[in-house]
Amino acid sequence: MRHLRFFILLTISLLLSSKAQAYTLVIDAGHGGKDAGALGFTTKEKNINLAVALAFGRLVEQNIPDVKVIYTRKTDTFVELDERACIANRNKADLFISIHTNSTAAGLKGTQVCGTETYTLGMHRAADNLAVAKRENSVITLEANYEERYEGFDPKSSESYIIFELMQDTHMQQSVKFAGLVQQQFASHAGRVNKGVYQAGFLVLRNTSMPSVLVELGYINNRAEERFLASQDGVAKMSRAIFNAFKAYKQSRK
Repeated sequence: MRHLRFFILLTISLLLSSKAQAYTLVIDAGHGGKDAGALGFTTKEKNINLAVALAFGRLVEQNIPDVKVIYTRKTDTFVELDERACIANRNKADLFISIHTNSTAAGLKGTQVCGTETYTLGMHRAADNLAVAKRENSVITLEANYEERYEGFDPKSSESYIIFELMQDTHMQQSVKFAGLVQQQFASHAGRVNKGVYQAGFLVLRNTSMPSVLVELGYINNRAEERFLASQDGVAKMSRAIFNAFKAYKQSRK
């Protein structure tokens, strides 16, 4: 009887443990530490990204208890691009979300360009997509031995992106579906301009082995968008929009 009781308790424990870790979400706040990202009039991209990432994570933790939330960073620290993907892979994540803030070419202040975009890994296909990928990927130049680590990849060279033409993302359909939900929520819940879903060659998405997206919250060099994204109201609305999209996406996967 004692052995039977032990077996039952062990089985229940394993089932509960399995259930608790049934779904893993990795939230990546882009940039950080010595890498400020894009610069606005009064703010830095790394800080906006982190604020929205932490607020989004808290919403998941408070409202969807069966999801394990893992952050690539929770403070103002520098995390290498390949390590961000490795964190997701090591934890067998079901979804990877990298949060960023956009800027126009050369970071020209006072732009009238505005709106949100969400990217999945894929062919750059358009000059604007390639430009965004080049800007986000340029962070690797701050890493030691980046030429060797990224196998000669040059973030400024268009030729380096040819490899993405040959890559086949087995999670593309799921990634695109989630990206679409994010964009819908940015428009309906946060009242932002929906610039759509795109594909581009982001290094942070290249090595992830699960559905993954990179979100651009808005343009930090647009005065109005910067004020919104840096405000408590903006952080609350943008994080809630991503949460709503995640909740709908997760429910659709059952």
